[in-house]
Amino acid sequence: MTAELPPQIQNQIAQLQQVQQQIQALAMQKSQIEAMQKESKMALEELEKLAEDAVVYRNVGELVIKTSKEESVTKLKDREETLSLRLQSVSRQEERLTARFKQLQEQIQQAMGPRAQ
Repeated sequence: MTAELPPQIQNQIAQLQQVQQQIQALAMQKSQIEAMQKESKMALEELEKLAEDAVVYRNVGELVIKTSKEESVTKLKDREETLSLRLQSVSRQEERLTARFKQLQEQIQQAMGPRAQ
């Protein structure tokens, strides 16, 4: 590509790169949420195996607090629900950005015309 690209195409390429970075950031966020969700699910499964009167401790910041099994189950289910909603939201954002990425890609290819070959 020896010819100078028009400013419009340069701008679209910059947008494309920005969208690509946003998609990568969302993918990392999605992966973290899925890991937290899996962790909560495993903890919930272990809690379900315990007797109702079992002594349970949970982390609250830097502290470890004694709590009831019932309260721990409730908190974990709430956490799972919150994580599920966040995952749905991130997935929708990812879909929109991926569509935008494809749209920009097509626009750049059309604008470049024979140069792209």
